[in-house]
Amino acid sequence: MGLVTEQSSKERNLAADRPRVRGKFLFLGDEKFWVKGVTYGTFAQDENGIERFVPQIVERDFAGIAENGFNVVRTYTVPPRWVLDTAWRNGLRVMVGIPVEVPMALIDEPGKPGEIEDWARKQLRTCAGHPAVFCYTIGNEIAPSIVRWQGRGRIEKFLERLYRVAKQEDPESLVTYVNFPTTEYLQLPFLDFVCFNVYLETQTALEAYIARLHNLADDRPLVLAEIGLDSQSNGEMKQADTLDWQTRTVFSSGCCGAIIYGWTDEWYRWGDLVQDWSFGLTTRDRTPKPALQAVRNALCESPFSKQGAWPRISVVVCSFNGSLTIRDTLNGLLRLDYPSLEVIVVNDGSTDSTPRIASEYPFKMITTENRGLGNARNTGVDAATGEIVAFIDDDAYPDPHWLRFLALDFKQGKYAGVGGPNLPVPEDGWKSEAVANAPGPNPVLLTDRVAEHVPGCNMAFKRDALKEIGGFDPVFHAAGDDVDLCWRIRESGGVIGYSPAAVVWHHRRNSFRKYWMQQEGYGKAEAMLERKWPEKYNEFGQLKWLGRIYGKGVLRDFSSIWERVYFGVWGTAPFQSLYQSSNSLWSLTLAPEWYLGIGILAIIFLLTITWTVSIIPGALLLVGLATSISQALMNAYRARIDAEPRSERIRLRSAIFFLQLMQPLARLKGRLGSGLALRNWHWTGTRPRFFPLTMKLWRDEWRDPRETLKDLQTKLRDSGTIVKSGGDYDRWDLEVREGRFGGCRLLLATQSYGTGKQLLRYRIVPRYSGIVLAICALFAVISIGAWMSGNWIPSMVSGFLAGLLIARTILDAGFAAGRLRNALKGSGAS
Repeated sequence: MGLVTEQSSKERNLAADRPRVRGKFLFLGDEKFWVKGVTYGTFAQDENGIERFVPQIVERDFAGIAENGFNVVRTYTVPPRWVLDTAWRNGLRVMVGIPVEVPMALIDEPGKPGEIEDWARKQLRTCAGHPAVFCYTIGNEIAPSIVRWQGRGRIEKFLERLYRVAKQEDPESLVTYVNFPTTEYLQLPFLDFVCFNVYLETQTALEAYIARLHNLADDRPLVLAEIGLDSQSNGEMKQADTLDWQTRTVFSSGCCGAIIYGWTDEWYRWGDLVQDWSFGLTTRDRTPKPALQAVRNALCESPFSKQGAWPRISVVVCSFNGSLTIRDTLNGLLRLDYPSLEVIVVNDGSTDSTPRIASEYPFKMITTENRGLGNARNTGVDAATGEIVAFIDDDAYPDPHWLRFLALDFKQGKYAGVGGPNLPVPEDGWKSEAVANAPGPNPVLLTDRVAEHVPGCNMAFKRDALKEIGGFDPVFHAAGDDVDLCWRIRESGGVIGYSPAAVVWHHRRNSFRKYWMQQEGYGKAEAMLERKWPEKYNEFGQLKWLGRIYGKGVLRDFSSIWERVYFGVWGTAPFQSLYQSSNSLWSLTLAPEWYLGIGILAIIFLLTITWTVSIIPGALLLVGLATSISQALMNAYRARIDAEPRSERIRLRSAIFFLQLMQPLARLKGRLGSGLALRNWHWTGTRPRFFPLTMKLWRDEWRDPRETLKDLQTKLRDSGTIVKSGGDYDRWDLEVREGRFGGCRLLLATQSYGTGKQLLRYRIVPRYSGIVLAICALFAVISIGAWMSGNWIPSMVSGFLAGLLIARTILDAGFAAGRLRNALKGSGAS
């Protein structure tokens, strides 16, 4: 008994060295653990229906598996403990399958879930604590018809129940479920890492689907648990060639591993030998096929091939008083695994110990006066010698292979820039974890591989592409420069890629006050971006992203409740995905302007509180508040929290709820301070025009009207005017705004004459904000009603507010028309 206890204690100590999850990768100690696996079984069953493992064959097979460069064996049933011992002796780890997928068909029957749980618990106990256990898989490819029958919610909840059971029986283990494209829509955020079986026979299709799976996995590792090709129907050479590029593609696409299906053609299903498929790397008598050598070579050269040159990269770190975190950044840059790089630290006039800390490292440091982030980044670009310039913030540090994955995307040749995820640092404490689950710096993706925007803490661009557009706009001192740059890169025809494995670790704000200040700064930057890019914003002042925001902390509105699954006819689609609505009207309730509307309703309610009609604004006010509160609660509930015990999870969700409510207010404050609602008029030389007017211009030479409009737009923008182009369905060409409440629109008509002359006619029409006019009408009604009821003070205040808003709206429109008229007069129109 003492010997057994001593052996179990030794196994538990060894199990502490099991692989663990950190961000998008698996680690064994301080080294990354790349899963290079092969499936094993299922084999013939004994008289009790249990898979039969023969010791001599297992010993020989495992020795051959290890010799060919594999480090993981995947089984589909729970093997005897001696099989784990054999794996451990050969330097292998085992992905242990708990085959619950078949009994899952009956979990809607009374008592069945408990039976399955008890059976799974018994199976887990046979392996618990063994050092050779890589992970447990709580099921493999539950049939899509069963998922439709039971409903995905029931399946998801029961899989989570089994996950908890596995963690109870073997607390140090990793636990996953092996999904496949036909039930891709299952939402399983509790899993330690994401596993999919994927059989795609073209490299382009595999790369595209892996990119999709990365976005579904979010900040967790992705393992392809089965890849392969049948040699019986395709030929052994085609199998070898396919497995070669499949294996290399899996690793180069940022997965932390692949498992080849399978080791041998000896394969049984339900106790019967399968003879019409031959997926093995060896035949039934273990004779190697050409695919075995191909996979061995691919694994040896993965994750990064030693063949070919890597582009030189300059890493730029800009810092202003970043002494608290910049040491982490510089230490991380020292650990980078990349053959050709330089690091440039731009000290933007820091008054703390940042220059001293940076001088301790073998990096180039440039010190300037404090001129802001845009200028600092331009300084780094000017000093860079690499063909690619990568940027990382002074409160972030990179994964050792950060530059490798960025460079792999650049080597495809089609990207002007590439960005990647920025993950929260797990050791930063509960407040930072709460902030990580609130809105922050997230990428915006147009497709799974193409981005509209990548955050400045993790982005890289070709140096020539930066020079071509004039670098960063120095007007952005603390935020917004990355958004502006991405828009200009795309406007110039460049494409921005997204590499989900190019990870940096980003320290989130560790106090609510600092988070408020950050979001207020983002609000100021948004106001500056709106002035420069008005066409990117709708009439409510809300940014209209073309793509979708990804990552932690993304706000979800009520439209996310009505998610739909694409099943295909009779549930037969091979790829069944979950779809959410985009650009829903509910998204307005997440915008800072929603809180402005709530404030207006509160004012109206207070003005009418002594009057019966107050019930209307009061009810609307309650609806507005309830909407904000309920959506914040929904987002806090949906946040993926792994903390223990339960009290810690409650604290974190409460903090997330508070931050979700606070964030729009902070951005609203920043935007108001930078001109969200009001804009100073340029009185000098501009006379307001309050009525529609027409102007015309004769030219002696014909010119494309599009060039005329583009020149006028540029001229107006250079003078500081907010101007945007009309869309595909608009009956106007340009819109000019001098404030939030009003503006004017321009329509151009041209007529060519035989002598080469051209007549241009311009129509300028004032435009008033419909929302503001509605608010004015409401104040006017309240004023009249209050006057008739004898409530003089509310009547006068409401009337004054209505008059003030009307006057401001008319003046905004008038000065916009005047500015546009001046620009046209400067071009010769009259």
